[in-house]
Amino acid sequence: MNIILLGPPGAGKGTQAQRLVDERDMVQLSTGDMLREARTSGTEMGQKVAAIMDAGELVTDEIVIGLIEEKLQSANGGGFIFDGFPRTLAQADALDALLEKNGQSLDAAIELRVDDEALVHRIVNRAKEAAAAGKPVRADDNEESLKIRLMEYYKKTSPLIGYYYAKRQHHGIDGLAEIEAVAGELKKTLDSL
Repeated sequence: MNIILLGPPGAGKGTQAQRLVDERDMVQLSTGDMLREARTSGTEMGQKVAAIMDAGELVTDEIVIGLIEEKLQSANGGGFIFDGFPRTLAQADALDALLEKNGQSLDAAIELRVDDEALVHRIVNRAKEAAAAGKPVRADDNEESLKIRLMEYYKKTSPLIGYYYAKRQHHGIDGLAEIEAVAGELKKTLDSL
């Protein structure tokens, strides 16, 4: 089973993806993780990624698709969770083509729906709790950074919701519920596919 987790920053995609990895033997394909891994791999693709990142430039869709294709070809039986990709409609089309080329398909795009005000409150509290517990606080876990990240999400990524809705692959879940409740809804959704 191959799925995409959609939702703005802080919606809980990473938390739920990790649970699916543990419970369903799925592979989380995080573009950030893949780029960091490629950069240090020493492969030809890794050298390209390192050069682009060292120059402070954005890695092209073509390179990200190439990294995803490498992962798809080393597939296990549990399927993939696409995390942080696709972010644009062009990337969604490229992912569809890539899956088809590899004899696979996308089963669902699951949106973790959140209210912006509640999300800002959640992230600011997460940073306060981490600081109080002596844990590292993400540099972008503050109200101003989150508002910028939200704007970027709404401009570029939120059109994917309509895209997958039109393809009858969209499923929405309340991302502000307790972690266990979100996990339960996610399980029900996946079991119904």
